Amino acid sequence: MEIKQVDQKERGFFIARIDGKDAGLMTYAHVESGVFLINHTEVNKVFSGQGVGNSMVMAAVQYARENELKIIPRCSFARSVFDRVPEISDVLYL
Repeated sequence: MEIKQVDQKERGFFIARIDGKDAGLMTYAHVESGVFLINHTEVNKVFSGQGVGNSMVMAAVQYARENELKIIPRCSFARSVFDRVPEISDVLYL
């Protein structure tokens, strides 16, 4: 699986590809200095159950850590990952 990030200053997205096919998309928006909000995650039904959503959230966590950012997981899927994985709480915006 390949995860690519496209940042467009105020907003951006992570796109997951498997074997050259779009497997998932997760969008975000920068809401204030040092904080971005994950607002939507979707996975192509063909790739459901293959960890695509989790991989995109973890790519966002890595991006946040590398850039000293915090994340607001507004999307219910992203929120569920943060609830299940306490090791990523360091980038959670409280």
